[in-house]
Amino acid sequence: MNKKIFETLEYQKVKDKLKPYLASQSGRQELTNLTPMVAHEQIQFALTETLDGADAYRLKGGIPIAKLDNIGPQMKRLEIGATLSGLELSQVTKMLRSTQDVINFFQKLQEEKIEFHTLYDTVKKLQALPEISKRLIKSIEGDGHITSEASDKLFGIRSRITTTETSIRAKMDSYTRGKDAKYLSESIITMRDGRYVIPVMAQYRSHFGGVVHDQSASGQTMYIEPAAVMDLNNQLRQNQVEEKNEEERILAELSELLAPYREDLLNNAAVLGHLDFINAKARYAAEIKGTEPTISAENHVHFRNARHPLIDPKKIVPNDIDLGTDYKALIITGPNTGGKTITLKTFGLLQLMAQSGLFIPVAEHSQMGIFTEIFADIGDEQSIEQNLSTFSSHMDNIVQILAQIDEHSLVLFDELGGGTDPKEGAALAIAILDRVGSAGSYVLATTHYPELKAYGYNRPETMNASMEFDTESLKPTYKLLVGIPGSSNAFDIAKRLGLESGVIMQARSLMDQDSQDLSAMIKDLSTRQKEAADRADKLKIEVAESETLHKDLTNEYQKLLNSKDQYLEKAKQQANDLVDNAEEKADKIIKKLRKMEMQGGAGIKENQLINSKSGLNALHQAPSLKKNRVLRRVKAKQELKVNDDVMVTSYGQRGSLLRQMDKKHWEVQMGILKMKVPTDELEKIAPDKNESAGNRTTIRRTSSAVKTTLDLRGKRYEEAMTEVDRYIDSALLAGYPMVTIVHGKGTGALRKGITQYLQGNRQVKHFEYAAPNVGGNGATVVHFK
Repeated sequence: MNKKIFETLEYQKVKDKLKPYLASQSGRQELTNLTPMVAHEQIQFALTETLDGADAYRLKGGIPIAKLDNIGPQMKRLEIGATLSGLELSQVTKMLRSTQDVINFFQKLQEEKIEFHTLYDTVKKLQALPEISKRLIKSIEGDGHITSEASDKLFGIRSRITTTETSIRAKMDSYTRGKDAKYLSESIITMRDGRYVIPVMAQYRSHFGGVVHDQSASGQTMYIEPAAVMDLNNQLRQNQVEEKNEEERILAELSELLAPYREDLLNNAAVLGHLDFINAKARYAAEIKGTEPTISAENHVHFRNARHPLIDPKKIVPNDIDLGTDYKALIITGPNTGGKTITLKTFGLLQLMAQSGLFIPVAEHSQMGIFTEIFADIGDEQSIEQNLSTFSSHMDNIVQILAQIDEHSLVLFDELGGGTDPKEGAALAIAILDRVGSAGSYVLATTHYPELKAYGYNRPETMNASMEFDTESLKPTYKLLVGIPGSSNAFDIAKRLGLESGVIMQARSLMDQDSQDLSAMIKDLSTRQKEAADRADKLKIEVAESETLHKDLTNEYQKLLNSKDQYLEKAKQQANDLVDNAEEKADKIIKKLRKMEMQGGAGIKENQLINSKSGLNALHQAPSLKKNRVLRRVKAKQELKVNDDVMVTSYGQRGSLLRQMDKKHWEVQMGILKMKVPTDELEKIAPDKNESAGNRTTIRRTSSAVKTTLDLRGKRYEEAMTEVDRYIDSALLAGYPMVTIVHGKGTGALRKGITQYLQGNRQVKHFEYAAPNVGGNGATVVHFK
């Protein structure tokens, strides 16, 4: 696309917003090269990558990319056989370590069965090179220093250097602390030319013998290497030379080891940079609350609640902007400072962002088009150097635009035809719009000319719109009204500001009848549009409330049905148990009677028959005991009321009832804690005689159900944080002075979340990581107040 549109719509400022989120040089280079695309497949792929990045950011805080330098120059040096420095090798090492971190990160996501559209395929392009990484990590530190473990020889040399330096210092300390200290200008040991020396007063220069390496500016102090340490210094220098040679050999060896993998290393750097760029797009999308638009192959653009990304969302009024479905030209009229230019810029900038694969600040289910070129004539482009007026500069720009547009172009005109005679300007604006329409281009134009209001009604595929103006407050509302041209509010404003009615009437009489009729029509349309919008908003609220009520009623009805089924099943089971019991007793009575009958019947007495009949009658169910006064009194004593003392069985703690939250839960005060507790976990108890009604305390008891260690390893972030909150409450109730939370090391997201939670908990006195031998920073020890 033409670069001028990037300046006009401030596209570079949007790109600058992504820079703080980038960690790698490759990612910054990809941002620098970012421009809008015109191929449907490329745009969709870039948007899908942003969607994957947004999911990774939402679920795991983003892809773990470290700060990485550009390794391109190092790879070019390897190509010509050069030896890399320690710092250059450390940069390559850091890149390889980041490669392994990213591979491990996505392996864990796959194990958790988190799905992505593109990221897994992108990560497959990374080459871990574990053996090389292991060797580099072992040999090179982050600042480029070569470790003693880089080779056995280097380890031996450095050990000898340490031993020699220790011997030299011991000998020199005898000079600075012993009887010879009086010959020194200062009791210190220093170095000159890489050799240990002492500062000797000039008059005693021959006292220690040896070699003078330097003297002070005044000549009063000589820096002398005593004869007694010359051999040791010589030995130290020899060891240092050997150390330097061995370090150069190691650097050459490591460089030679990397050389065959130049392409793999460059590929890794590019892939990490691309993942870094996806990270940045995702984080910027979260910042502006951006969403992914769908792509319309027919260029039907529908931005819902569109906002300008560079304006504070608290100050911007979102608008729905459509183009291409029912009309390809939108003519926007309205007062100055009413938001017309911002609407134009918002539409154009959002289209540029979307075609660049960025999420845009619009509501869900918005739709974008694809334009091969976007042109704009916006703002005052008067040029003093070229001696062009405002009108001339606009015409010069429009001429260039008209020479390049086609059916895939989008054109933005601000105050089209302005800067000249109104009638000529209006006629010119209409002719320019006709020319754009004949080319099949899409166009948004703002204007003050009333002639263009009629143009919007008469031309096919053209729609009028306006920026709403509140005549009561005399302020613009910045709302875009599609289908209604802007009306002139000059007379209404003048009247509200106190201009004489006679002057206003005379002004109205000077307007021709057509203009007055048009203004009246526009005013009536605006009023009707506002009434319709208000009714629609009210109906939307009522529909939402009705849907919520219907959903709640459906849920409650379903619960009722479920409860009914459960009670019926329970009743049937109880009935079956009663029947079985009755049958068993009846069988016993019948067997007893038969036995008596078999004995001849003569022995059956009247009282035996009465007892048997009574036993059968007893099998009938007893009447309901609901009206039994004794049972009612016992039940009433167990009913829970506000301020009752209760035992919370799940915690083994006393508490006091504050309020009933619903049929199944009470809010209970237990010491300093207020908790929501299920009713079935509460037992009413007698109040403690030792505590007053106004000052109750809760006796903490150690609960065997609460352990002093909480292990969260292997759990999801949200589940783990919920368990931490419950565990801390339980530990406080149990009276523990401190507990340990094992969260593991992992990516650090859970550890960070727990740290933030503990910092905000008033009951936590302090906390620190566990000792290295019991978990280190994989566990946190919490101390309570």
